[in-house]
Amino acid sequence: MFGISGGELLVLIVAGLFILGPERLPGAAAWLAKGIRQVRDYANGARDQLRSELGPEFDELRKPLEDLRQLREFNPKRAITRHLLDDYPEDNSYKPNGFPAATTPPTNQREQRPLSPGERPPFDPDAT
Repeated sequence: MFGISGGELLVLIVAGLFILGPERLPGAAAWLAKGIRQVRDYANGARDQLRSELGPEFDELRKPLEDLRQLREFNPKRAITRHLLDDYPEDNSYKPNGFPAATTPPTNQREQRPLSPGERPPFDPDAT
């Protein structure tokens, strides 16, 4: 309801009790509900009037608005992941770069082992 969580609604009710008092709060709540209902009826009436006047063109007008509403729910991370990985098999036999996944490490790599205490790591002057 209007993006208000349960806790916020409770705070509003307690604030209403303090501001209006317990004797005027039910009347104020009824007045607010009546106003919201009236605004909703006006909006529905305007929509129905547009639909009757525009006919089938009304649906064409609503399509871009629905597309804009879907953009609010857009998650870029999920879209990129779907775009990159949907074309590939489920068993992950291909990497996103298009080459088959390597099952064994290349033979030109040396076996890596942990360094001993005090041992200096190997240094490659060409790599820096």
